[in-house]
Amino acid sequence: MIGFLDLGAATRELNDEIHAAVARVVDSGWYVGGPELAQFEGDWAAYCGADHAVGVANGLDALHLALRAVGVGPGDEVIVASNGYIATQLAVTMAGATPVPVEPDPATHNLDPAKIEAAITARTKVILPTHLYGQPADLDAIGAVAAAHGLVVIDDAAQAHGAAIRGRKLGGAGAAITCWSFYPSKNLGALGDAGAITTNDPELAAKIRRLGNYGSDVRYVNQDLGVNSRLDPIQAAVLAVKLAKLDQWNARRAAIAAHYTAALADLDGLTLPHVPNWADPAWHLYVVRAQHRDRLAARLAEAGVQTLIHYPIPPHRQQAYADMGLAEGSLPIAEGLAGEVLSLPIGPHLGMDDAARVADAVHAAL
Repeated sequence: MIGFLDLGAATRELNDEIHAAVARVVDSGWYVGGPELAQFEGDWAAYCGADHAVGVANGLDALHLALRAVGVGPGDEVIVASNGYIATQLAVTMAGATPVPVEPDPATHNLDPAKIEAAITARTKVILPTHLYGQPADLDAIGAVAAAHGLVVIDDAAQAHGAAIRGRKLGGAGAAITCWSFYPSKNLGALGDAGAITTNDPELAAKIRRLGNYGSDVRYVNQDLGVNSRLDPIQAAVLAVKLAKLDQWNARRAAIAAHYTAALADLDGLTLPHVPNWADPAWHLYVVRAQHRDRLAARLAEAGVQTLIHYPIPPHRQQAYADMGLAEGSLPIAEGLAGEVLSLPIGPHLGMDDAARVADAVHAAL
């Protein structure tokens, strides 16, 4: 069986370094905050080309705190992509605002800059694109729309560690705040939940740090209605070890993606990922589209290849957002993608022989 992703392989590759990092934190006596967290925040900011990084408890909190930091609240609207995982929209709801879904470009699966302007109202405050599957959204085009209307751009890079736009790494340019998840399955994954934001604005960084620390800069003095959302120093120490491998692991992912693209290019009925010439993806996922997706997935399972669907139900069709009143067919691109997307195995520890077996199995299944 070729599994979709071997989460334990990264830990095994770095076993000694990870165990030493965890032991160092345990021995230090610093179990909240401290030098390990500060070291990782500095390393992550430098990697992204950002002036500041703030660790938080998870990716959803990163999004929620970023929105609150720029003043999003009840009565405001935030433009999001109509497809992808529900977390982006949940963060908007958590901030008290209304998510406004806009259709993606069907070629890239990312928020279509050409469709944003029609969704802007007097209540719009933020445009929140997601770099879905590790494919960068066009922050330059989105930023131009935002600038024309006085809006803030916050980007969700939970799947795009190391991705770049026109030679610039995500997290350091193109958005006021970039939000990160270090969930274990991400390109840079912790051993549990973890997240961060990066920004070049010191005031936004300070406000997010304060909001995640009960709204407090000074102990027992609470300036804001904050929450408890801090990156655990053990997770920070593990992430610092893995960060040294991120570019190498992303290169392994890119090699697998290149093999799939070459091996599957001639297949009818299969749409492969489209990468604009200005984009350098992180290849978090390799997502194809097939009209008979469920049949293809079943045949691949019979051949010993595990696949996943990212994501089978668009956020506006989830029961949680039934009150949006968006009936089936109201966002046809998102709904169409949800019925066709299929993620093939990819990860830094998938061997090229297994990648070739996956491609062969796809050929046999179609």
